[in-house]
Amino acid sequence: MRVLLAEDQALLRDGLVRILAADGIEVVESVVDQPGLDRVLRRDDVDVAVVDVRLPPTGTTEGLVSAIAARAERPGLPVLVLSQWVEALYARDLLADGQGAVGYLLKDRVADVDGFVAAVRQVASGGTVLDPEVVAALVQGATAGPLDRLSPREREVLALMAEGRSNAAIAARLVVTEKAVGKHTHSIFTKLDLPPAPDDNRRVLAVLALLQG
Repeated sequence: MRVLLAEDQALLRDGLVRILAADGIEVVESVVDQPGLDRVLRRDDVDVAVVDVRLPPTGTTEGLVSAIAARAERPGLPVLVLSQWVEALYARDLLADGQGAVGYLLKDRVADVDGFVAAVRQVASGGTVLDPEVVAALVQGATAGPLDRLSPREREVLALMAEGRSNAAIAARLVVTEKAVGKHTHSIFTKLDLPPAPDDNRRVLAVLALLQG
């Protein structure tokens, strides 16, 4: 797997390169600011971009802005965003096109090396991964709308789905069978009025409904 990396903090950048290399993932290019990111996002020989939200020159949302612009030009371009803070709006903007292949993690999660590498691989393969703290904030702050149709258990399943967990992982977490999880996901899709489509696409749309809720 080939990765682009945008991170201006030297120690974290070097650490990410080492973590990925140890798992057989090649960082083909790393950059430290928005102009560099805009340039490397045009490459078509990489599998995923790992991008810090805040990059020079202003250190605000340059990384996010560049990632969203690149996905507008190349729908479905896999991007995993790293942020210091929980900000649901970032995740919402990334998922707004419904294409999937996006992730939003807090930088603290990098300490869980296996989880971080798994997230990189999942986003590269078209999946969606949201930080558990972001999901918790979204669920807590959800207002009246389609999510009200979901049962408490279905909300639990949707929250775990948003974290990028498979049906098997959700079943293990909730101590139920995969068949039960499958029934819950089908009910979620139905209650959220999601049109027939491959399950991967419907999962992305369900997570988007959570973000919009």
